[in-house]
Amino acid sequence: MDIDFVVLWVDGNDPVWQTEKARFSPEKVTDANDDKRYRDWGLMRYWFRAVEKYAPWVRTVHFVTWGHIPSFLNVHSPKLHIVRHEDYMPSEWLPTFSSHSLEMNIHRIPGLAEHFVYFNDDMFLTRPMKKTDFFRKGMPCTDFGEIPFGFVGKTEVWQLSAANDLGIINKWFNKAKAERKNPCKYYNLKYTWYDNLRSFFMYLLFPNYFTGFKNFHSPAAYCKSTFIELWEKEPELLSRTSMHKFRDREDVNQWLALWWQIASGKFEPRRINAGVYFISKDTIDEICLVIKTRKHEMICLNDNAELQDYEFLSAKLPDAFEKVLPEKSQFEMSEG
Repeated sequence: MDIDFVVLWVDGNDPVWQTEKARFSPEKVTDANDDKRYRDWGLMRYWFRAVEKYAPWVRTVHFVTWGHIPSFLNVHSPKLHIVRHEDYMPSEWLPTFSSHSLEMNIHRIPGLAEHFVYFNDDMFLTRPMKKTDFFRKGMPCTDFGEIPFGFVGKTEVWQLSAANDLGIINKWFNKAKAERKNPCKYYNLKYTWYDNLRSFFMYLLFPNYFTGFKNFHSPAAYCKSTFIELWEKEPELLSRTSMHKFRDREDVNQWLALWWQIASGKFEPRRINAGVYFISKDTIDEICLVIKTRKHEMICLNDNAELQDYEFLSAKLPDAFEKVLPEKSQFEMSEG
């Protein structure tokens, strides 16, 4: 089975990109268009080193970019496919600065395999992974658990997008029918006992619709055909998401495709070991230790929009990665 990786990357320091973004940005700075959302931590070389070391079986890495290329990147690597937005996005939706728009059209990437793993650029492999960690029996592997979706604190665009995703899932799927058809996928020894127990009680309380999904901010396995099916079922909704220049409260995001695979039973159970950390002065030492000890299979290093110590913290993270990934990969130029 061929498995590809897809990663979205932006260089928020690119002055040409900044000029274009400014042309379309609304005057009010929000969570969706704040410059800090596009900040680059200089860690992509370690993303590629981790891919080569921990997932050497990957067929192709599709590196999705507005147009800028990291200075270290070996553009001639046989496993690398550089994908500019105009290479796969319909022209009427460009330029876009919305990850939601780019995600929901990901199936249009030329040459993309049916089976692929999607990464944000802040998600890293930290241990050796097998193909079967992501796909078995031709289906994506997922750690299922029904967790009621709740709004906590300030309501951000991502929360509203998740609520929109959930509404679409319940429009097309009946939970009771799904679980009767594939009971061993929704209740499985690969999951934690408390996830199984919670899911069972949520079924008793709300048998006909899903109240939410256990969600990892980590690399996710997808079938390209899932996105094609979504476009067939909800073309107006996905077109509306795609036309937004910045993330919008009416959007759906890639979780819709992930949850669609779950609700349709087109997945295989798996326990996911992933860590999510928010970068700050208070957490940086813990994060560096987690990287060095490889505590998880995968980690996500979330940027903090309120961060005040970027220069200090951005120097510490590469040092931690260098300890475990010191050797250059085929994705790096020899002199870079």
